[in-house]
Amino acid sequence: MRATAGYLALLAALGLVASLLVSGVPRLANGFTDDGLRADVAGLRTQARDLTYSVEPAIEGRVRVSGAEARLAEYRVALPAPLPGAIGQSWFAAQVGGGAGGPGKPAVTVVQGRFDTPCAPSLAFRYQGGVADRIRITAGRAPDTAARGPVEVMVSEEAAFRLGVEAGSTFTVIGAAETPVGAEVVGVYAPLDATAPDWDNVVLATVACGPASTDTTWRATMLTDADGLGAAADGTRMLAYEWRYRVDEARLSADGLPPLITAVAEAKRTPPGEGLRLTTSLDREFVDFQGRQRAVAALLAVVLSGMVATLLGLIVLAARLAVDRRRDELSLLRARGGTGTTIGLRTLAETAVVVPIAVLAGWAAGMLLPGRAEAGEWWSVLGIGLVATLSVPVLAMTMRAGFLGSRQDLTAQRPSPRRLAAEGFLLLLAVLGVVVLRRRGLSQDVGVDPFLASVPVLLALAAALVAVRVVPWPLRRVGRFASRSRSVVPFLGLARAGRAAPVSLGPLAVLVVAITTGVFTSVVTSTIGYARDRAADTAVAGDAQLTGYAFGPRTASELAGLNGVTSVVPLSVESGVRLQDRLGTGSHEIIQAQQVVVDGPAMARVLRDSGRGVTLPPVLLDSARVATDDAPVPAVVSPSVAAEVGETGATEVQGRRYAFRVAAVVDSLPGLDMGARAFIALPAAALPLPRNGEIVPNRFLIAGDGFSTEELTTTGDQGQLDYFAGVFGREVPDTQLERRATVITWAGYRAAMEAGGVNGVLSFTFAAGAIGATLLALLAVGFTVLADAAGRGRTLSRLRTMGLSAGQGRGLLIYELLPLVAVAVLAGGAVGIALPQVLGPALGLGGFTAGAPVRTHVDLVLVSGVPLLMVLALLLALLVESGLNRRMRLGEVLRLGEEN
Repeated sequence: MRATAGYLALLAALGLVASLLVSGVPRLANGFTDDGLRADVAGLRTQARDLTYSVEPAIEGRVRVSGAEARLAEYRVALPAPLPGAIGQSWFAAQVGGGAGGPGKPAVTVVQGRFDTPCAPSLAFRYQGGVADRIRITAGRAPDTAARGPVEVMVSEEAAFRLGVEAGSTFTVIGAAETPVGAEVVGVYAPLDATAPDWDNVVLATVACGPASTDTTWRATMLTDADGLGAAADGTRMLAYEWRYRVDEARLSADGLPPLITAVAEAKRTPPGEGLRLTTSLDREFVDFQGRQRAVAALLAVVLSGMVATLLGLIVLAARLAVDRRRDELSLLRARGGTGTTIGLRTLAETAVVVPIAVLAGWAAGMLLPGRAEAGEWWSVLGIGLVATLSVPVLAMTMRAGFLGSRQDLTAQRPSPRRLAAEGFLLLLAVLGVVVLRRRGLSQDVGVDPFLASVPVLLALAAALVAVRVVPWPLRRVGRFASRSRSVVPFLGLARAGRAAPVSLGPLAVLVVAITTGVFTSVVTSTIGYARDRAADTAVAGDAQLTGYAFGPRTASELAGLNGVTSVVPLSVESGVRLQDRLGTGSHEIIQAQQVVVDGPAMARVLRDSGRGVTLPPVLLDSARVATDDAPVPAVVSPSVAAEVGETGATEVQGRRYAFRVAAVVDSLPGLDMGARAFIALPAAALPLPRNGEIVPNRFLIAGDGFSTEELTTTGDQGQLDYFAGVFGREVPDTQLERRATVITWAGYRAAMEAGGVNGVLSFTFAAGAIGATLLALLAVGFTVLADAAGRGRTLSRLRTMGLSAGQGRGLLIYELLPLVAVAVLAGGAVGIALPQVLGPALGLGGFTAGAPVRTHVDLVLVSGVPLLMVLALLLALLVESGLNRRMRLGEVLRLGEEN
């Protein structure tokens, strides 16, 4: 063991790294996945995240508020397992008016009382359990409704300011029963934590005064006590109960999603009480996350299988190297009567002392990393330990005369039928693996199939086999050409490179697998990045996008005058527009779609100035105004709209109906998300002018650099105030804005696509694959140098006695390794680039591109990195060779003396 300590240490180090890889990488990936799941759940809206049971009881015979509140714990326990253990917070609420029982429920209306608003506000009375501990009374007191008297309520400070009320204000409301109900504001409160989920359903928002009104008012929720809520319910004949349960994201993990999805579906089918309805989309969110998580897990499995295969190949190479160095010793044991079993047990006794401990140490180090352990992790560690421990004994037992000892010319050696059959079987297995993978996909309901995940490794090995058979012929031709040169170094180096297929196949296979893994990871990274860039180009369609409710006519020029803004184009974007089959009476609705009215030439200028890689259909750029009001306007539609509408249809723009004809069909449109499926775009230049003489925009696309988003939003809000001032004929305070202007920049939209969800583990997978594969490829080159260090040292020493200089000796090594490295880079690079195209939809990359089509994209950085990798590999080979020569002291053995 002392004599072979170096090789044992090498095996132990490789075993440690391999066990750390198979245990630590999945843990880190699972940790990133769980963090992404929790972040996604935490960012969901209340209606989507929480499990909310609601019921609208009949007023007669209803359970009193106190009795309904007592069922909060009862309904939680009745939730299907494992939901009860996942619930964190829970709330009970009873409400009169809009909000409870669904967002479309009517609110009670004020019919008497003084409010500082253009029209009477819409109100809701709400009792919510435990609210007294979460507020601070700033004026007045908490409600304490008497048996007979007005309903006592309290309002938030913001609601009091918006509505113009204070403690002592009285008013009368009317509900479905048309019976007036008196109410009094007895207190004003401030939430201790305004961002807490307790206030998610305590609404304060602007709404239209009526269906035909353009004025707005406030919809507000006022808090009351149980008696007050009961009195309001009796008077208005409007009541709804809700029991809300919030899943604690800290208790979630990706591997626990399947039972949770089943439990939520079961809870919807079988509510714990009569008339209860469960409202949530948490199960759908979980299913969507699961789909993305499976795709990332499949990519990680491919990358991990490539790195593990490379490490296992290095372990086998290290074992072969150790056996080759002990060939004389083992041959002597054979000559003295030792059997293969004796030799195997002798070497096993050496490796079993060191290697298993190193593998366990790697496993222990992996367990210290943050994250969740992968199921069956110990099986992977056990496999690594067996390969690392048994590789030397097995190779020593099967050692034959000349095993790894002699280098034979490829031209003089024909492969045996057994070898050809094995190589043919490997090629057939790789081809069949690709066929099965394209049909089934990488990710299954039960996880990733290990065989399918190893198909890229099989393809890399197949490429290495083909390269070994193909390379000798061009090497011979190049060698003959090099023999005519004045220098002997190229000829000798290429001659040595063309020998010994059994020796070169192992290092070449390991190199090809490592390079394939790295290139595949880089290509997938650039492919997803390129698709995301195109998605951002389409969705933002400029350097920034400003969105609001409606903007005044001067907003575009004011935005264009801001510092850093190059060009601006206004858009009118409406959702849910009803497209009809024809213009006039008797028309029928066909489909609902997003509708865009755009100034084509101005938008083309914004796209050009911002450098976005999208273009507009020609029909939007050169359309002339139609001759008559009923003449069809040319339109650009999505395929789904074209399939439903046919050639012509009718639509409505700002209250005026227009006929249109389908002039072009496109899959996506700048300014809309890539996921938009039903849309129609109309050129503003072709529309007859509406009654007010202009199209009112609600969106601006902006090109420029160095602009301030704060200035954009401020200008946008002022533009909205100008619009409302023109509609109402008076100045409107900014507190009356329907919605604030918001700005989305291209960079911000692009960064948001890489944040949250499974993007953390996706980035980790790409980084681990690229860095790990590069390091392993360089390590494989080092093993290649070690594999024939002794023979090369003897040859070099003889040549040195014949006058070969030290520089020529280094050149000899470069010429010998250059074909191997070049072939490995070319073969591995070709397989890595082809894999995304060969595997196709089996990779599931479409789930990471926001709807943008996935097309294989090779980054120029990757292309330029290939020569750099070759240079690094050759430099590493020179460093290893120099160290070996110093260690073997070749000059002193052959008495070469000092070099001049």
